[in-house]
Order: sequence, then structure tokens, then C-alpha cells
Amino acid sequence: MELYLDLFSQPCRAVFLLAKVLEIPFEFKYVNLATGQHLGDEFGKISMMRKVPVMKDGEFVLTESTAILEYMVQKHRAPDHWFPSELLLRARINEYLSWQHTNLRAHGSKIFLLKMLFPLMMGCEVPKEKMDAAMEDLNMSLIQLENYFLQNKPFIIGDKISVADIVAMAEIMQPVGTGVDVFTGRPTLSAWRDRVTAQVGVELFKEANEVIMKAKDLSQNIDKTALEMMKPKFQKMFS
Repeated sequence: MELYLDLFSQPCRAVFLLAKVLEIPFEFKYVNLATGQHLGDEFGKISMMRKVPVMKDGEFVLTESTAILEYMVQKHRAPDHWFPSELLLRARINEYLSWQHTNLRAHGSKIFLLKMLFPLMMGCEVPKEKMDAAMEDLNMSLIQLENYFLQNKPFIIGDKISVADIVAMAEIMQPVGTGVDVFTGRPTLSAWRDRVTAQVGVELFKEANEVIMKAKDLSQNIDKTALEMMKPKFQKMFS
């Protein structure tokens, strides 16, 4: 199995972390999003969608992180708690995976883009009103994660960790990597983070998040040509 990943990406970190936890043999194929490598011809041969993560298992190519996570769990006969066969528990996982795209993932990504890329592209700091609005959206998603999905349970579906927890943690680390401390004043979220870390292993957790925790170095490594290619979309997004 080959996994095409850039660990700056939340979905890529979730796929990487689960593959490691399940001890699935794979070849790590690094795709550098900051240089626009995913837009090049070489990557285009793997996926015309030109995005990551991408999984290539023999001749079978799969995109979309949630599909890849479910595929790995089922093919490698992972313990049932990762993606339970029981209808109601599986529905809870699918509920979270359906919700996260336009909520926690989107809002964490926006913080990352504003704090890391906005100054590089626009040549100035983010206007306070834009950052305040982005932080409010992120906080609302975190409140929903705590009050609805976690409540008083150890993990999102109950007593055992699942792919939903892996995805949620990957998403939360996106703003954390920019210096936004989302855990202070949130004991429920902090306790859940500690349980997830303990379940996957401290060293593996650090390995998966090493890149995002060095996000402030991005300005030194990003390709200027890639920046120019992304600039029109970025301006439209934040105008």
C-alpha cells in the first residue's frame, strides 16, 4: 500500500495515524502541498483529482480520507471499536464524519490559513475582525464537539476510541499548530485529548503532529510560485 500524504493536512494526519496504530504496512509518499507538488503531472498520474490523501493499494486508487479510513479498517480486520459493526455506534461515527467537513475541519483550516498564509500572500497581518470571526466559528465547533459529540463519554462513541476521535484530534491540532491554545479552560476537551494520546501512544502522537507543530516555519519553506497560483483563490475566499 502507498499513501500519498502531507502531514500539514488534517485528513492526511488522520490517515497516517490510523495506519500506524493498526500496524498496516505502507510506503509513505510525501506530497508537498506548500510547493504545489499536488498540482504537477507526476501526482496527476495517481489521482486526477490532485488532492491528498490518496491511497494506492495495488491497482486500486482511493481518495477522500473518510473512505480511506473505512477501507483500512475493513480490509485489515481492525478491532471492531474503530468502526463498529453495531448499527447505532456506526451511525454515531458517520454522524461525526458528516458534520466535521463544514465545521471543525473547516474552521480549524481557516485559522491556519489566516495565521500562516494570509501574511505571506497579502503582505500584512489579518484584520482583527476577520480573525475574531474565525475564532468565534472555531469556538462554536469546539463547543459542539464537547457538548454534543463527547458529552460525558470518554470518546465520541462511548468507552472506546474510534476513527471519529482520530479525525477530530487531527482537526484540532491544525489551530494548535498556529499557536491557538484550544484546550485551556476546556477540561472535557483536555481530558479527551489525553485519553486519545494514551490510546494511540505518546510517541506516535508526537510523530503524526510534528509537522503541524512547526507550522511557523512554513514561511521559510513555501514555494513563491505556488503562492502566486493560490493567491486569486485566497483573495476571493477572504476578500
